[in-house]
Amino acid sequence: MTQGARAVVAGWSGFIGRRLVDDLTARGYDVARVGRDGPEGRWSDPASLAALVDGAALVVNLAGKSVGCRYTDRNRDEILRSRVLTTRGLREAIAAAAEPPRLWLNASTATIYRYALDRPQTESAGELGTGFSVDVARSWERELFAGELPGTRRVSLRMAVLGGPASDMLARIARLGVGGTQYDGRWFQHRRYRGIGDEPTGGPVPIHHSHGRQKFSWIHIDDVLAAVRFLEQRDDIDGPVNLSSPNPSDNRTLMAELRRAVRMPVGLPAPRWLLEPALWALRNESELVLKSRWVLPDRLTSAGFDFAWPELGPALDDTVGRRRRVAATT
Repeated sequence: MTQGARAVVAGWSGFIGRRLVDDLTARGYDVARVGRDGPEGRWSDPASLAALVDGAALVVNLAGKSVGCRYTDRNRDEILRSRVLTTRGLREAIAAAAEPPRLWLNASTATIYRYALDRPQTESAGELGTGFSVDVARSWERELFAGELPGTRRVSLRMAVLGGPASDMLARIARLGVGGTQYDGRWFQHRRYRGIGDEPTGGPVPIHHSHGRQKFSWIHIDDVLAAVRFLEQRDDIDGPVNLSSPNPSDNRTLMAELRRAVRMPVGLPAPRWLLEPALWALRNESELVLKSRWVLPDRLTSAGFDFAWPELGPALDDTVGRRRRVAATT
């Protein structure tokens, strides 16, 4: 029963958050939104956060600075800080609640796993990687699962969402006619991918000669919303959950499908020496497209979750078409 129950959504103003608020509202929840500017709760006002969390049935935290940027020192610090401190604020509010929420879903990322071309990464058998993005994810999840919250089931959503920074950037590239396969290779060493946080990991910028076969894990936003509904009903699932399609793609196939979806018949290939300057101009990082993310949703599929969008082509058609329709009305 959700009618009249309170759901607290933190970080609600982004692509996933707005869709989630609409879905929760349609299902009868009284949705309270938390962000820098509220409207119902603000990070700068812990008392308002505590009041919203106490008595809520569901808390979903999506807060965090977008990774669609250059990893300058300032951006690196804010990417980490915005995730850890907001998660800590929610955890402390839940710990102090007289009536804590029964379920807390906290965003995480599928990039927590290592670069993988040899085998897929699952929740039980996956290996965590190293470097900046992985350290951010580790710190994020460490904050989520810290301490005792006996009345609250905690789930980290290791997401790879179509419509996020990586896929949006690739769609823009495809429209410009330079959406061919992206190839890794030698490049100047830099320190933007170095580790961060209390236990930093990683060394020099990794180079992988994947020849455009780096894996691309993804999930349609409709399946993200369906997974939230599914996890609400499954009291036996906690801890990390991979939110990704059971049918990951690779970069070569992804770019071909994107060119088809945006109706661009040509796409120049992009070796790293060409890709890096282009991404500098776009204020993004090559890690978003060159890291091989091979992730499978083992816990969801084992529990019987049914994906509405299991195949990349139709999912891209819907995502790109939906973006086009939204742009036409704004």
